Amino acid sequence: MNHQDSFLSLAEQLIAAGKFIDSKGWVPATSGNFSARLPDGTIAITVSGKHKGRLQAEDIMRIDAEAQSLDGKKPSAETLLHTYLYKRFPEVQSVLHPHPLNAVLVSKLFTQAIVLADYELLKAFAGIATHESQLVVPIFANDQNIPRLAAEVESYLDSHSDCQAYIIAGHGLYTWGRSVQETLYYLEALDFLFACELQLHRINK
Repeated sequence: MNHQDSFLSLAEQLIAAGKFIDSKGWVPATSGNFSARLPDGTIAITVSGKHKGRLQAEDIMRIDAEAQSLDGKKPSAETLLHTYLYKRFPEVQSVLHPHPLNAVLVSKLFTQAIVLADYELLKAFAGIATHESQLVVPIFANDQNIPRLAAEVESYLDSHSDCQAYIIAGHGLYTWGRSVQETLYYLEALDFLFACELQLHRINK
């Protein structure tokens, strides 16, 4: 597959992901951003300001590993949060950032992190083989200074290399995987697990 075909293939996957994520109500208005890594190390990413449930081919652009546009289009202000993950994790091929209600609500109830423990669905994540496990999802304060926020995430991951996702408080969720489809699985699993924790909070309140 040549470079252009690879780009078109990933663009189609991101467009399909956008439709699925929008069907769940996870990207209201123009929120969220999605990306996937191309074989040459450049990145296909959604352009800024587009509704993610109605993406067209022209709404997917290319950036380099330093988050610079390669085709004159404007990427999201949060692009550095994508490129940092690709640099840190060579196996990562996709990063998805929606604004699911459950993730936003979780960030209002927990301050530093939410611990998901003893759920069968934890086995949806790479490296987890038993329900007798836990997944810690850190929560970072929202910050309009994206380089500063990226540095905070980087500092956390320096000592938590097994992290699979994080939440920006009052904002949304970032997760990543070895393909667009795997990352979608993670989003579904996380949303279900967050919903479980929210229900437990209501019951135990």
